Amino acid sequence: MKKTIIPFLLLLPVLLLLASCGNNSSSTLRVGVAYDSGGKGDGSFNDSAYAGLVKAQRELGATFIELTAGTDETDASRQERLRQLAARGCNPVIAVGISYQGALAVVAAEFPATTFAIVDAEVTAPNVASLLFTAEQGSYLVGVIAASASKTGKIGFIGGMDSPLINAFKAGYLQGARSVRPDIVLESAYLGVNGDNTVWNAPDKAQSATLEMLAKGVDIGYAAAGASNAGMFQAIKNTGGGANGVWGIGVDSDQYTMPMFADLKEVILTSMLKRVDVAVFEVIKGVASGSPMTGLQTFDLKRGGVGYAVSNRAVDPYRAAADSAAAKIRSGEIIVTPQ
Repeated sequence: MKKTIIPFLLLLPVLLLLASCGNNSSSTLRVGVAYDSGGKGDGSFNDSAYAGLVKAQRELGATFIELTAGTDETDASRQERLRQLAARGCNPVIAVGISYQGALAVVAAEFPATTFAIVDAEVTAPNVASLLFTAEQGSYLVGVIAASASKTGKIGFIGGMDSPLINAFKAGYLQGARSVRPDIVLESAYLGVNGDNTVWNAPDKAQSATLEMLAKGVDIGYAAAGASNAGMFQAIKNTGGGANGVWGIGVDSDQYTMPMFADLKEVILTSMLKRVDVAVFEVIKGVASGSPMTGLQTFDLKRGGVGYAVSNRAVDPYRAAADSAAAKIRSGEIIVTPQ
């Protein structure tokens, strides 16, 4: 019995591709999405990408197929995932995450008539849109909120991997906090080295790092670590959370509203929004209109690419300061640096 079941399971993604990206007479707009490790349901940037797909389905009549990376893959496996989507006629094909950078450079050349897009990385090719986000600008805003809410003058930052991409979150956060309290103290930690994709789903590591920070007097923590953020939130909840003036700040999606964080939402003051959904929708809309988006595309505050969440009313006392900072960033009065 096992010998017959396993091959079928291995073929299942291909069968889904045939159903969703090929031979679909009801729609000519067929989108392929390759998620990063963690996939849909991570409560972070993969879920934000999915929100863009849903909007395209609703407003543009798009159909789509979703494939997800494992935690420990080679470029060859990533290439095959992208190649399957393009070979079945999906256009555009969207790669979510910097880990697809090398693979997309190869596959985009093989399918010159297909529009590709990649989140958080730059690939130079005539048929690729590189979707970058000024995470430092959004992080500046939550830094303003953190410093305004902190009673101890000590705030924390937990990054997923120690990389230039995540360092931009930390840099903006600290710059925003110092704009409110120049003497603010920042405690920081990373869950892994650059290239270690396990960091996005390691809540135990985030919990341990948070406990160390709380012991040093940190009362506001910000984590840019995807689903690992749950560990930070759990540590804060275990110490009494918002009732004791201790809060967590989420990332990418509005983590206060994400199902996977439902039991922890009470300690989530706000989240830095990286609007992957906005970028994904724009890519799909460009193909639908006959004007595919290509080249370097930067999604900043002016373009609605970053921001902060207001779902938890506990953030209300700090919104005026954050909104004032946002206006100054948009006007150029404040320049936020990513390092």
